[in-house]
Formats: sequence, C-alpha cells, structure tokens
Amino acid sequence: MLRTPDTLLSHLQTTEEAARTLGLELRIVEAAAPDDIPVGFEAVVAGGAEALVVLPNAMFWNERARIVALAAQHRLPAIYEDRGYAIDGGLLTYGRDVSEQFRLTAGYVDKILKGAKPSDLPIQQPTRFQLVVNRKTAKALGLTIPPSILDLADEVIE
Repeated sequence: MLRTPDTLLSHLQTTEEAARTLGLELRIVEAAAPDDIPVGFEAVVAGGAEALVVLPNAMFWNERARIVALAAQHRLPAIYEDRGYAIDGGLLTYGRDVSEQFRLTAGYVDKILKGAKPSDLPIQQPTRFQLVVNRKTAKALGLTIPPSILDLADEVIE
C-alpha cells in the first residue's frame, strides 16, 4: 500500500481491516514527497508485493501519471480511489462519485448563501461510488477481469 504520512486514519484502518479479513499481508510504504514515489515502488517490489493499493492524497493525484507508469513498469496491478487514474491507465478505481460530491458541495454553498451557519450544517458522506475498470491495462498485465466485476463496473475502459 502506498500512502503519505498524512493519509486519513480512516482510510488506513479500513484498508488494514480488509486485508486482515481476506487473510492478506499488508505492507505500508510511505511517500511524503514526489521524489519518494519511485523509492516507494522499489520497496514495494523488493518486498514481493503482488498488487498495490494507492490511498487517496492530493500529492498522489498530482503525480498520478507517474504512479500509473511505475505500476505498469513493475507489472503491479493497482487500485486507486479516483476515476482519473483509470483514465490515465490505472487498472481499477473505486471511490466516491465526484459529480455527486460537487452536487453536495453546491447544496452547502446554497444554504450558506441563504443565511445558514456552516457550523449548523450536518456532515454529509458520499452515497454513490464508482467502479472503473481499465481492460486495456488488464490485458497489458496479462490479467482477465471476471465478467462479474465487469458487470458491476460503472465504466469499462477498452
């Protein structure tokens, strides 16, 4: 798993719980700055990783082309949080629906402009999530995505 030192604790805990439930060994590799990313990949590969989870982070988002390229170079199947990674060649993404997030944000702005106090507004969590599969990347990695996953996908990139 590739993470930054400021990764949200909830993301980290959820990923650790999922790994335990599935009986997988999870190795955490931190990358605090863009120059740490290649070093992090070397550590992941040296540790014998068979797949990679990239936790959400603004720095990773800005470096997504580099991260996707390194995953391809090291032939590591990887999953990311945002659809943009799959567009850039990442294998799988599963995360909040960004358009829904913008809609929720617009609702907050509307309420505040109409006089609501921000501190009185409830916290809203995303309710829609998107699964995006990049079949082109799967083929390049020699993987076959099961039809059941393709049927569940909101988008399949050919």
